[in-house]
Amino acid sequence: MSNRAPKKSRKELSVDQKINRRNFISFTVFGALGVSAYGGWRWLYNSPMEPDGGITGNTRVPLRRALNKTELAFRRVFSNNHLVKTYPKEMAAKYVRHNTDIGSKSKLDAAAWRLQVRKISGEIMAISIDEIKALPKFDIVYDFKCVEGWDQIQHWGGVRFVDFIKHFGLEAETKLDYVGMETPDKEYYIGLDMPSAMHPQTVLAYEMNEMPIPVKHGAPLRLIIPVKYGIKNLKRIGTISFSNHRPHDYWAEQGYDYYSGL
Repeated sequence: MSNRAPKKSRKELSVDQKINRRNFISFTVFGALGVSAYGGWRWLYNSPMEPDGGITGNTRVPLRRALNKTELAFRRVFSNNHLVKTYPKEMAAKYVRHNTDIGSKSKLDAAAWRLQVRKISGEIMAISIDEIKALPKFDIVYDFKCVEGWDQIQHWGGVRFVDFIKHFGLEAETKLDYVGMETPDKEYYIGLDMPSAMHPQTVLAYEMNEMPIPVKHGAPLRLIIPVKYGIKNLKRIGTISFSNHRPHDYWAEQGYDYYSGL
């Protein structure tokens, strides 16, 4: 039997060697990820653009496919039982942020304004602001979110879209897949999936901070839809229509997500 100590299979690494080894592995992994990310970006950058003249546009085809897949995932889990968080009136901003005047630059005779509602029968309803104000009022104070990254707690009042639908006998129209809305000058327009439009917190608003909505914020009537980003909250609604295909949408045509859900 030998008295010699067994040889070590390998030399133990010093502390500095261990650090250098870990740094080498980290930088190698980081470099590989960087190369992969750059390759993916180049692939996306060189991918074809969406064709002009469609409901969506101005973005790369693979990105639009990804956005559409994301929409399907959101729609599968969407529920009208999930309510947006609300706040006390005292927390609402006194100065409400204003982003754009697209669709509401021209002068408008509020007394002559009528909301045009196109029914599936072909009939066009003309509804005055007084008729809308006669319906049960609903107030909401919530965190308005913009795709630019900012948010603000705001207070709006008006009639819930579901109550508007019921009062004016539009239940048949809600069997369709989409709601389209546009301004009187037709310069700004949006498309909404029906479940989001019928969410119990979606409001046709005529008040801001318990006062009539100012012109720059969409007087006499605007959309407040808390389950969507601000780009879907149409100011100065002129027309509402219903369909089984996606209505045209101003920002989706500029390359943004059509669904724009939160």
